[in-house]
Amino acid sequence: MATIAPSGAQGSEFDGEPHVFVPLTPEQAAVVRAANPSTSPWWVVVGQIVMGLLAVGLALVWFDERVAKSLACGVLAVVVPAALFARGLTSQFARANVGAAVMSFFVWELVKIVVTLGILFAAHRLVADLSWPAMLVGLVVAIKVYWLALAFRRPGKSMQVLTPHGKSN
Repeated sequence: MATIAPSGAQGSEFDGEPHVFVPLTPEQAAVVRAANPSTSPWWVVVGQIVMGLLAVGLALVWFDERVAKSLACGVLAVVVPAALFARGLTSQFARANVGAAVMSFFVWELVKIVVTLGILFAAHRLVADLSWPAMLVGLVVAIKVYWLALAFRRPGKSMQVLTPHGKSN
């Protein structure tokens, strides 16, 4: 178990003490990163594809091809923009500096919204007699994978934080 040593300046605004920001040392930052591993956006995209394929397969078994195609349009309206977003956020430009990362996030979020709307508007032309409820189910199934990615993310290493008085939380 890793331990973060107290800095002596971590007061609480509720105790009447002023709040002073003390940056972490590189060693402390490494401990915090190890305790909170990040989830790759590509795992979310893969999860959306898998859940979408399962939903389309079940729609083919229980309903007809029209419902399965409509459901697939809903899944594609989430998966394609999410893949573009993940590609944009993991590009070299997004990692250049903090300003580029923030700008990249907003640009790719805008791209994601525009592509989603484009797929939804094009769906009625691509699928004859589109089933709007089935497309909505496809959207919901693919969107809910974000919650599954959070629920099943890699567990971090345990971490013990010491207060300025030497007691652990």
